[in-house]
Amino acid sequence: MKKSLLLVLVSLLAFSCQNQDVQEPNLEKSAASYSDLVALFSDWRVFENPPKYDGAPDYRKETFEARQPDFKALQNRLLAMDTSGWSIAEQVDYRIVWAEMNGYDFNHRILKPWERDPAFYKSIWTSRSDVPAHEGPTHHGVLELWQYSFPLDESSKAKFLAELRSIPALNTQAKTNLTGNAKELWAAGIPTIAEQAEDLKNMLVLAELAKDPELTEAIEEAQSSTEDFVTWLEAEAPKKTEPSGIGKENYTWYLQNVHLVPLTWEDEVMILKRELARAWNSLKLEEHQNRNLPPLPEANTEADFDRLTEESIQKMMSFLEDQEILTVKDYFEPALRAHRGDFVPKERRNFFTIGMHYDPLPLYSHFYHWFELAIMDNEPHASPIRRGPLLYNIFDSRNEGTATAVEEMFMDAGLYEDSPRSREIVYIMIAQRAARGLGSLYAQANEMTMVEAGGIHSNYTPRGWMKTEKELLLFEQHLYMRQPGYGSSYITGKYLLENALADYARIQEEKGEEFKLKNFFDQLNGIGSIPIALGHWEMTGVDPFEN
Repeated sequence: MKKSLLLVLVSLLAFSCQNQDVQEPNLEKSAASYSDLVALFSDWRVFENPPKYDGAPDYRKETFEARQPDFKALQNRLLAMDTSGWSIAEQVDYRIVWAEMNGYDFNHRILKPWERDPAFYKSIWTSRSDVPAHEGPTHHGVLELWQYSFPLDESSKAKFLAELRSIPALNTQAKTNLTGNAKELWAAGIPTIAEQAEDLKNMLVLAELAKDPELTEAIEEAQSSTEDFVTWLEAEAPKKTEPSGIGKENYTWYLQNVHLVPLTWEDEVMILKRELARAWNSLKLEEHQNRNLPPLPEANTEADFDRLTEESIQKMMSFLEDQEILTVKDYFEPALRAHRGDFVPKERRNFFTIGMHYDPLPLYSHFYHWFELAIMDNEPHASPIRRGPLLYNIFDSRNEGTATAVEEMFMDAGLYEDSPRSREIVYIMIAQRAARGLGSLYAQANEMTMVEAGGIHSNYTPRGWMKTEKELLLFEQHLYMRQPGYGSSYITGKYLLENALADYARIQEEKGEEFKLKNFFDQLNGIGSIPIALGHWEMTGVDPFEN
């Protein structure tokens, strides 16, 4: 089988455990069917959700140890399956389950968010993530406030109350579980929990909740418990002295065996450095070409912003349809409109809203995210293994990589033919993502602190657009420390998607078939939110992990 066009440029490692501390058992393979895998997946997902302790998910050390034999039994069932004769799509599903189990194992051995990461205990989520699940390690008992409609019916109220009442128990458990010594993770996690206390306080002013004594009492108890948790975290913070990164070797193992990205830490550094330099070079060449054009006007009133937004939404949807970029579903435009953005006064704009008030289309291209989520909501994948979000943010190379890649792909396909200066915004966004990802790699290797990584993020973003809001800088670098591989996934996922498109086009050319971009994106959308390397394999027959 031919190798992938671009991955030969970097060091590929086989699809196997690379860490000497993890040895897969030498199990005798036995014939298995795809239905056996589906049954195992169901058992696995039931197991992965931990038991309850005092009404909250149980992350105590003794519970993990007691459950370890059950985990190994599930893992051995998977490893003993002989997948000979399975279709590529079925083998892709096998690798997804394999990766999820590796993720559980890695969390248990190395990442240990319940021991090292106070933000893991955040329970209140007020909005939906733009990717299939919340970014970063998240516990199993969260309260998704955005999913509730008020006033609550009886069944919703019972669920809401149970989730609220689990918060004090979880906060109490956290004080026992959090034995880690990761200094920066600890410090950055405190504001996350403090924000939860504010969210609970704000819930008390909602009329539908404030008039219900039972709900009010539960909210007040959760708020008091959360405030007490913050006080405890602050008191413990001075005792934390060690770095927070997992190191290069662990990072590479995690990247390849959990997130299914066929690269090493060193490969990612090389790719992000190259993209950072390319983005800066391309930006300066665009600025030179556009030097005699007037600057893009800013939308500095709500009326101007509303007009710019409406024009941009119509232009985006027409472009995708008229230029045959992909099949436009009837639910795509509503999904985009629901996240169109709001007017922000100039003095309060951060990196993303700065660009949006010049031209929303670069960011709306990235909002491909919402098309992908709308597909999951409206046309769930036939495979139960791909139907919902993959665990442990395994989807990052696909969802963040695709959203970043299409910013430039749509530009190259002609989105800004009538607005050349908008191309400058696209390169600024690529540079920002390369810079922040590069900083996160050095932080994970413990070669930089999160603050120093943020310096790369800020200083290497063009036009000083990342110097406007330190909160965004802190949020992003904190997330990328909590979730190894996420910060780089925007650029490396972009790279992997470009590689997939290149192989897809080459194979069609060899067959004498016409390349159609619409066919590529329709197939991409049809395979689900799975790691892009697996999508590459399913769409082309070329396995990026093959030696």
